[in-house]
Amino acid sequence: MNLQANYEQIPLKEYAERAYLDYSMYVVLDRALPFVGDGLKPVQRRIVYAMSELGLAASAKPKKSARTIGDVIGKFHPHGDTSCYEAMVLMAQPFSYRYPLVDGQGNFGSPDDPKSFAAMRYTESKLSPIAEALLGELGQGTVDWVPNFDGTLEEPSWLPARVPHVLLNGSMGIAVGMATDIPPHNLRELVAACIRLLDEPEATVAELCEHVKGPDYPTEAEIITPRHELLAMYRNGTGSVRARAVYVREEGNIVITALPHQVSPSKILEQIAAQMRAKKLPMIEDLRDESDHENPIRLVLVPRSSRVDADELMPHLFATTDLEKSFRVNLNMIGLDGRPQVKDLKKILAEWLAFRTSTVTRRLNHRLAKVERRLHLLEGLRIAYLNLDEVIRIIRTEEEPKAVLMARLGLSEEQTDYILETRLRQLARLEEMKINAERDQLEEERARINVLLKSPAKLKGLIKDELRADAEKYGDARRSPLVEREAAQALDESALVASEPVTVVLSQKGWIRAAKGHDIDAEGLSYREGDGLLATVKARTTQQVAVIDSTGRSYSTPAHTLPSARGNGEPLTGRFTPPGGASFDALCAGDNDTRLILATDFGYGFVTRFEALTGRNKAGKQIISLSDGARVLAPQASADPARDRIVVVTSEGHLLMFSVAELPELDKGKGNKLIEVPKKQLAEGERVAGIAVVAEGKGEVTMYAGARKLTLKWADLVEYGGNRASRGGLLPRGLRRVERIETTG
Repeated sequence: MNLQANYEQIPLKEYAERAYLDYSMYVVLDRALPFVGDGLKPVQRRIVYAMSELGLAASAKPKKSARTIGDVIGKFHPHGDTSCYEAMVLMAQPFSYRYPLVDGQGNFGSPDDPKSFAAMRYTESKLSPIAEALLGELGQGTVDWVPNFDGTLEEPSWLPARVPHVLLNGSMGIAVGMATDIPPHNLRELVAACIRLLDEPEATVAELCEHVKGPDYPTEAEIITPRHELLAMYRNGTGSVRARAVYVREEGNIVITALPHQVSPSKILEQIAAQMRAKKLPMIEDLRDESDHENPIRLVLVPRSSRVDADELMPHLFATTDLEKSFRVNLNMIGLDGRPQVKDLKKILAEWLAFRTSTVTRRLNHRLAKVERRLHLLEGLRIAYLNLDEVIRIIRTEEEPKAVLMARLGLSEEQTDYILETRLRQLARLEEMKINAERDQLEEERARINVLLKSPAKLKGLIKDELRADAEKYGDARRSPLVEREAAQALDESALVASEPVTVVLSQKGWIRAAKGHDIDAEGLSYREGDGLLATVKARTTQQVAVIDSTGRSYSTPAHTLPSARGNGEPLTGRFTPPGGASFDALCAGDNDTRLILATDFGYGFVTRFEALTGRNKAGKQIISLSDGARVLAPQASADPARDRIVVVTSEGHLLMFSVAELPELDKGKGNKLIEVPKKQLAEGERVAGIAVVAEGKGEVTMYAGARKLTLKWADLVEYGGNRASRGGLLPRGLRRVERIETTG
């Protein structure tokens, strides 16, 4: 027995290649992509056709969805009932389809959860009125019929759509190596563009876009994509459309009344609530969902106060939630040539009009054939009436009356059969008159059809009239308003934080924390064993905090992100990566424009803006150039550098006051000399103990030397006034070992 005769041997590579190619062609052509003619995928076409075969027209009573799906998968679509039912549900959801093809009764899902529909045994369905625009001409010779999967029935290769359904409801699908994302459009706009193209075949995409303004989704969310981008999308067949929710102000609240297509209200509430929990939306106090049957979308945001600017808050929510959403557009479909292709707007409408012209021509030819057949039969009857006695005699006397009639009266076989099947009562004189009237009417119809078929202009006129009638019958106003806006930008993080006073505490070993309020006893806080207070600064949660290390590098972090002072805080080394062996020596906070005086204990300093100390780099940035052995002093803020005075005191008791304006303003560097410290004294350990800034005429500073302290008011400080870089005056003998200085008034 020769077993090899029962199979074919081919290389595995060739087999795999052929199998994958067959599969991919099946997915592309018979599953994922719509046909430009009727705009349907095979499963959708089979559902609509099966429902029409079940008599489920818009005027009929609905039947159980399980009955419909049973017919679909049993007769035409041998696939899973779940996926088939889901495809039918999608065509019934008014929030998914711009013009639903199925009228569903029962739970067919909700905008909140489109897949929450009931099982098919619980729901009922029938076709919607607009499905007639797909099916109305089905039995009029307009389509090719093919055997179903088991060859027992026939199904249409396409449906004779009277409107450009491929753009009407759009389509989404993923095939092999390609995908499609066709947005829905407005019927009246599409019809207007089709009529323009029929009148002006040379019309450009830009001219067609005078009618097709843009996609028209089932929701009333705004389409904010600029006009030129929409034009480019229709010109290239690819692009994106950005939709934005609509809101109004009601009694101080913000009420969202429309969401972008396929955006769930519950997801929006969840996204906003997550930001509120993370304390990133201090402007919102509460949110609630008040949606009902009268108001399908009504999400209420309650601002914390009447001072909250909705026009500032909403753009942030647009940028950080699905209140603003971008939809990919890829006008990929199967053309009249049976090949998938990404088409521009003109090509889509031109191909559909070619499809429609072919359909109308086939319909007219089909009708013409029926009219001519009927006229042929009527002509036979007329001859029979004129020779009625002879016809009766032949029928009564001849053994083969059919052949004799055909020979005697010159009738065709079809005419003779029709005469022989005619009932006796139809031979009355009245019936003869009816036949003559019908013949006249049919001849008039035949002449009219022949005129249409022979005149392209008149055929175009018929197509335009039918398009206008369907637009009038099924069309409606645009739902998605076109409002050109810029894409929303999220607010700066600092703008989303409630402005509250905090005191930032830095320990000697580099642990940082923030205590609420400005009246904080930093010394009294608990510290880790062997650690203690190094520096504090008063700040607000909306500000940045900057620290400077022993190498002169600065690092910054938002104040509101610092841990609470209830614990020991967190090590700065967890947030930043300073050079090896460096320690954190100074702390400051402020707004970007705050002027700071940065100084070293070697007596050099400069003025800078606080912004110069900030940055996102974990490794920080060099801000102060330090001489060997020098260290950074606590930075001091100056509200008005032109009028403020800087007080500099050395560890040996030399004090100098001069105008802050004498210092240069730099972004980084060493700065200028603040006070004269002779090299000999510097070598022996005299350093600048600290600096303080006082306002002209009302300043007051306190110096600490061991257990002693001395407070100097403005009148006392004036005596120490001088030029920058001078030696200054000596403090009283008991204050010759100053350790630190601070502004106290």
